[in-house]
Amino acid sequence: MTNELRLTRVFVELADTLIDEFDVLDFLSVLTDRSVGLLNADAAGVILLDPHGVMHVVASTSDQAQLLELLELQNEEGPCLDCLATGRAVVNVGLAEAQERWPAFTRALADGGFQSAHAIPLRLRDSVVGAMNLFCTTESRLSDDDVAVGQALADIATIGLLQERAVRQSGLIAEQLQAALDNRVLIEQAKGSLMASAGLDVDQAFQLMRTYSRRNNVSVRETARRVAERSLSVDQLRQS
Repeated sequence: MTNELRLTRVFVELADTLIDEFDVLDFLSVLTDRSVGLLNADAAGVILLDPHGVMHVVASTSDQAQLLELLELQNEEGPCLDCLATGRAVVNVGLAEAQERWPAFTRALADGGFQSAHAIPLRLRDSVVGAMNLFCTTESRLSDDDVAVGQALADIATIGLLQERAVRQSGLIAEQLQAALDNRVLIEQAKGSLMASAGLDVDQAFQLMRTYSRRNNVSVRETARRVAERSLSVDQLRQS
């Protein structure tokens, strides 16, 4: 399959998630999963700003990526924070420069088995609502075309976050981001329940819920609610 065809299919897939009920977390999970494949990264994640300007880790392709993003927030350093501050992509920063700019983050990056990281803003005109991190196990470089593709995907994500047919324009961003944060808490509770009851790790627990949701045409949030309330068992999640 050519890169052009792959990219077209990703755009169609992302557009499909905007139809009917919009599940923010599922949408961002598709974004990070597909960005990893299209941009030759090994992991990805998204940090969003809430209505008060506080940053939150909302989506990630792996537990390790989530930990790295949390470390960025805790240490107030890293490519994603620079990206959020400037509204511009932060890419192709060499290892030596990264160690000087973000010493704690760069150490954690290496400890996690990665050698490079990039960040692309989620923005609408001059308004930055978040950023997407890309983590690579090699000292990877993004071409101008790669950055353009990444920014196009991030722009679609921003449109997705801002879409809601019947909501006032002035409250659109705040309500979407708050919904994402509320859903994240519920999903973390459900993942914890699955880890305790079925011996799964974080990534396996989320993937199990996501697969069930798509197979049964329900939102990830609704699946997580049922798991947290113990009305949906592990055996039911695994049924084909």
